[in-house]
Amino acid sequence: MDYKEVYEKIRALKANLASVIKGKPEAIDLTVTALLARGHLLIEDVPGVGKTTLAHALARSINAAFQRIQFTSDLLPSDVLGVTVYRQADHTFEFKKGPIFANIVLADEVNRATPKTQSALLEAMSDRQVSVDKATYALPEPFMLLATQNPLEYSGTFPLPESQLDRFTMCIMIGYPDEAEERKIIVSSNSFEMTPVVTAADVVKMQSMAEKVRVDDDLVGYILAIANATRRHRGIRLGVSPRATKALYRAVQAHALTSGRDYCIADDIKRLSVPAFAHRIIPAERSGGDGSGQARSIIEDILSGLSVPV
Repeated sequence: MDYKEVYEKIRALKANLASVIKGKPEAIDLTVTALLARGHLLIEDVPGVGKTTLAHALARSINAAFQRIQFTSDLLPSDVLGVTVYRQADHTFEFKKGPIFANIVLADEVNRATPKTQSALLEAMSDRQVSVDKATYALPEPFMLLATQNPLEYSGTFPLPESQLDRFTMCIMIGYPDEAEERKIIVSSNSFEMTPVVTAADVVKMQSMAEKVRVDDDLVGYILAIANATRRHRGIRLGVSPRATKALYRAVQAHALTSGRDYCIADDIKRLSVPAFAHRIIPAERSGGDGSGQARSIIEDILSGLSVPV
């Protein structure tokens, strides 16, 4: 698969998503970027703007296994990972795989589950494997977790811990559509039919090609400068981790590939720093209850104060 073929497949994938997610090219672009970066995506926004629809549309655009898990307070880790059952007929134990064993997994309203159940996702997200009863099971390739949460509703929710937030490559918001696009949404059918435009094997090949995209040393230094600035910033209590810098590095490689390039530029880093870093930092003081908005503003402020490699 050459770069021209890859770019055509990426363009077809974006067009397929755009046929359902109206007027949101930025959200679509970041979703595809996270997929090709072998990453996971947290979609944080108010109800009814298309968070779940975006995940469904991505899964239907790829000829691969998809599972949706509705997270609730009574959900158990075994409901996600699977369970070992005893077979009385032959006196053996058999592992019944849970819904996490799919290529695209939607964790809907992930912050409604208890911390115990949320923690069941950690190994899957970082190591792409699951350990149950002293046995380890590999997850399929590709594997991507998309999680949704409502940032305004706190009753009956359990905020995601920093260790889990750090495992999401990016956190995005979809936002309200403009009036013209919302008019189309109102009159359109609630159901949608989509034909897969890429296969799971295609995605794995594109992920491998993304890892070969060139990132010059001065751009790596730019990533480190942004990361170090978050660790020294007076308005930040917790800066980004080395895992975060690696995630941004992978993301800018994938973003360059989605743009039809085999090399990265500084604009790739500037565009992805907010969705890749903002959810990972903890502001020193939160004002107005909107911690995520404050974190994004801080990252934007850091970017404006750093010189950009040329």
